[in-house]
Amino acid sequence: MKKSMLLVGLILFVLAIAVSGQQNNSDEGGRVLALENAWNHALEAKDVKALDMLMANTMISVDVDGSVSTKGEYLASIKAADYQPSQVVTEQNSVQVYGDVAVVTGIYREKAVEKGKSVVKRERYLDTWTKANGAWQCVASSAVMITGKQPAD
Repeated sequence: MKKSMLLVGLILFVLAIAVSGQQNNSDEGGRVLALENAWNHALEAKDVKALDMLMANTMISVDVDGSVSTKGEYLASIKAADYQPSQVVTEQNSVQVYGDVAVVTGIYREKAVEKGKSVVKRERYLDTWTKANGAWQCVASSAVMITGKQPAD
């Protein structure tokens, strides 16, 4: 009987830890998704300082054409006068947290003027975030263009 009670107590303890861990992952996932949203707002405002804080110094971006950019190159492209975003919206996203690493997948839509032409782009993206010293930063970002019919506004 004592062994059964001990086993039941141990199982309940492990379940409590598992539920607590899921809650923490959910909280951390929510924080990362909020940072993704902040990224959208920073793009709309061309706020390079905000973007700089969201990205690790070693961040790498793989663009839809397969080109690879460092953090500095990515930020320079946002500052460029010929890039004028008017709206950046996440249509859907999900996050998986693995300790101090989070992977976000989703779809976003961007309206902008690029080199004098109005464009609307929909891209599927994958962002990888790491948590260091209590702060999340993006270390890798990749996107692919979604071609075909665009949704109406």
